[in-house]
Amino acid sequence: MACEGHNNPGQKGIRWMRLSHARAAITARFDDPNLVSCAGLVPVLALAQRCGLATLLAERLTIAAKGGANAAAKILAVVAGMVCGADSITDLDLLRHGGMSRLVAGVRAPSTLGTFLRCFTFGHVRQLDAAAAGLLARLAAATPVLPDADKVVLVDIDDTVRQTYGYAKQGAGRGYTGIKGLNALLAVVSTPLSAPLIVATRLRKGGTNSARGAAKLLADALATVRRCGAAGLLLVRADSAYYGYDVIAACRRAGARFSVTARLTPTVVTAITGIDEQSWTAIRYPNAIYDEDEQRWVSDAEVAEVAFTAFTNRRKAEHVTARLIVRRVRRLNPRNVPAGQSEMFAIYRYHAVFTDSSAPMLAAEATHRDHAIVEQVIAEQVIAELKNGPLAHLPSGRFAANAAWLVCAAMAHNLTRAAGALAGGQHRRTRTATIRTQLIHTPARIAHSAHRQVLHLPRDWPWEAGLDELFRHALHDPLPAAA
Repeated sequence: MACEGHNNPGQKGIRWMRLSHARAAITARFDDPNLVSCAGLVPVLALAQRCGLATLLAERLTIAAKGGANAAAKILAVVAGMVCGADSITDLDLLRHGGMSRLVAGVRAPSTLGTFLRCFTFGHVRQLDAAAAGLLARLAAATPVLPDADKVVLVDIDDTVRQTYGYAKQGAGRGYTGIKGLNALLAVVSTPLSAPLIVATRLRKGGTNSARGAAKLLADALATVRRCGAAGLLLVRADSAYYGYDVIAACRRAGARFSVTARLTPTVVTAITGIDEQSWTAIRYPNAIYDEDEQRWVSDAEVAEVAFTAFTNRRKAEHVTARLIVRRVRRLNPRNVPAGQSEMFAIYRYHAVFTDSSAPMLAAEATHRDHAIVEQVIAEQVIAELKNGPLAHLPSGRFAANAAWLVCAAMAHNLTRAAGALAGGQHRRTRTATIRTQLIHTPARIAHSAHRQVLHLPRDWPWEAGLDELFRHALHDPLPAAA
C-alpha cells in the first residue's frame, strides 16, 4: 500500500507501508481481561437507560412462558448486540469478551436469547412495538434526532421482502418480487434536516399484498410521531401500492396530509384526458431524475393539476375529493403503449399524484417527487442498512420470533441514530454502518482510578471529537425530560 514508510527504490517518490516487525516476531494471545472492542456501546446503553427503555420493557412485556423471565434484560441484550453489528442469534455472543461484563450487566448467552425469542406470540410482539414507540418518543425529546419536528415532518411507508432459505421458516412465501421470504412493512419518519428513523414495523407473510395492514400500521406510526413533537405540518407519502381508501382515511383521522401516487385506473385516466392542453406547465429539473419505467434519465417534464374525487365505487361518505397533480414525460418509443390507452398516452408517460397538500402545484409535485429519493433513502439507508445489519438473517423458524427480531432491529437503528445526533458533525446524517465503525467499534482498555472506571481509548483516533461528544452528552450532561 502507498503510505508513509520506507522508499521503494523502483518507484521514485512512492512510499510503502509495512509491518513494524518481522512476521516471525509477531504472535497473538487472547489473554487480556481488560480490553473491549466496542467501547462506543457504553454511551448508547447509557442513553437507552436514561430514556427508560428498561422500564418501558418491564411495563409492557408480559411473557410468562418458559424462558420468558427477565424479559427486559434479554431484549436489552439483543438490542445491544444489534447496535454492535450482530446479525444473527449466534452473533449476540460478541458482547461476552474481555472486560464487557464489567461495562454491561445482564448479558445472556445466545442460546438463552434464542429460547426467549421463541416464547413470543403476536400479542407479545405488539407489546414490544409499544415499547419501541415509547423509546422513540423519549429519544426525540432527549436528543436532537428529529430537528424542526414542530415545523415539517415527513412519514414514508414502504415494504421489503427479506429472502429466506430452506423450508422451516413459518410464513415464508413468494410475493410481488418473486423472491421467497418474509415481508417487512416499515414506516419511516424524517424532517428536512434529519436522517430517517423507524417509527413502526410489521412482519408479514412473504406472499402478502403490500397494502395489507398498512392503514393500521400508519395509524400507529402517526400517533407515535405526534408524541415525538410533530406539532406542525405532517405529510404522509407513499407509492401506488398504498393508493386506497383505508390508508388515506388513516391520514385524515390523524390530522395528516397525504401525497400518494395514484394508479392509472379508468377514473384517473379520464381525469387526465380532460386536462386542457393549455394547463400544462413546463419544468426543468436542476438534477436529472431516473425514470424506472423507461430506464432512462429525465431532465424536463410538464405538470398540470385537476380536482379529482377518488374511491367513487364506495359509499358517498367515503368519497375523497382532493388534487390530482399530473406529471408527463415524452415517450422515447411511442409504439410502446399499454393496450387500451388513448392516443395521448402514445406521446407521453403520465405520473399522477393524489394529494390534499395546500402547497402550490409545482412545490407539491416536487415534494412528492422527493419521495422517489426518500424511497431510495428508505431502500438504501434504512432497508439496506437493516439487511446489511440486524436483518441480514431472520434467524428463527418461528414467525413471532422473527417479528420480535425486526422490532429489536428498529430500536437498535433508532438508538444508533440518536448516538449519531449526539456526536454531531457528519454523524448526524451519516449511515448507521459508518456510526458503528467510527463510534461504536472503538477499542478500549478498562482501568480504575479514584473509585472511577476509566476507558483508555486509542490515541489519535480519527473520530475522537464525535466520540467525546457522545460520551459527554449520553453519560454526563442532563437530558431534557421526555413529555
